[in-house]
Amino acid sequence: MTFSGLLIFVLASLCLFSVCSKPIGVHLRNMDSFIRAVQQVEDSNPGLSPLALVRALRRTAGHDDAMTIHFLGSSYNHSDGDILETAILNASSFSFFDKAIHHIVTDQGEERGVVLAQDGTTVALAPLLLGIEAGLKAKMEGKPAAGIFPLTLGRTLGLSFLSLQDFPPSHRLGPNGCWDNMDHPKVFKLRWPATLATDAVVNGGMDGAILGMNLSNLSGSENLQALSMTLKGYYSFILHEGQGLDAVSSHVSPRRREISRSLLEPLDLHSQVMETLALVWKLEKTEWIAMDTGVGKSVKGGLQAFAHKYWVLSRHESHAAVPPGGPRLE
Repeated sequence: MTFSGLLIFVLASLCLFSVCSKPIGVHLRNMDSFIRAVQQVEDSNPGLSPLALVRALRRTAGHDDAMTIHFLGSSYNHSDGDILETAILNASSFSFFDKAIHHIVTDQGEERGVVLAQDGTTVALAPLLLGIEAGLKAKMEGKPAAGIFPLTLGRTLGLSFLSLQDFPPSHRLGPNGCWDNMDHPKVFKLRWPATLATDAVVNGGMDGAILGMNLSNLSGSENLQALSMTLKGYYSFILHEGQGLDAVSSHVSPRRREISRSLLEPLDLHSQVMETLALVWKLEKTEWIAMDTGVGKSVKGGLQAFAHKYWVLSRHESHAAVPPGGPRLE
């Protein structure tokens, strides 16, 4: 090989190596990645309030439907919205938040807008963030919380029960699914056709209700944590060696079943769901649906299935020291 030929070969090899080894920004679909992205926005905007940030995330994902606006107001009616939206988009190379928060199920059965939590469960971010925003809004305004249950669970459960009222109640919820890789999750495929209330949506709804109620009940003297810290405290807590969940007094994600039950069961969920559906139909000008005499029966059967599926703890779950894929040990 001539010197010029060798030079061309070396340069071509270097070029190929630089292209192949170029870092590719891939956001894993787990809660840790989402929290890091939130923290990046916070770090670049000192003094940012958690309410302003969670509202801006809603704006980025386009979640300004009639019921959300009814309870939380429009995400566009705030002076810092444009600045925050730019900061959010700059925090990711390809609009990570929009992809992470906007919930859809594709024709191929892939559920998007969900992330894998450390406790091994899959969580939809949209209902989680709506619950947090409702709680923060109540705390900042010094008023009783409004809309936490309708926005996190009530609407989704009610509409799912009604859309599948010809099916057995247990078939009106779920399903769960499987991740392509538990260590580097990118694709979540459902096990069978989706209802409106997939397991991830219900998990996110329960978490949103828990955190929203926690935030709304903070005393006036308690300072609000950054959004990333609230999420870390719930999803990324630490268990010490030999310590079980019974020793954890704070609200953490592996205890969502028992905590959500303790918070929501006293509310008379049947009445709550029926009131939520009435509001949905009023806002959509479809009140005639309420004339269906089977609505109440569908909601009653659906809620019984919900309680059995998401609130009844098995013996294994209630005695587990650390859930699969769960919190770090020290």
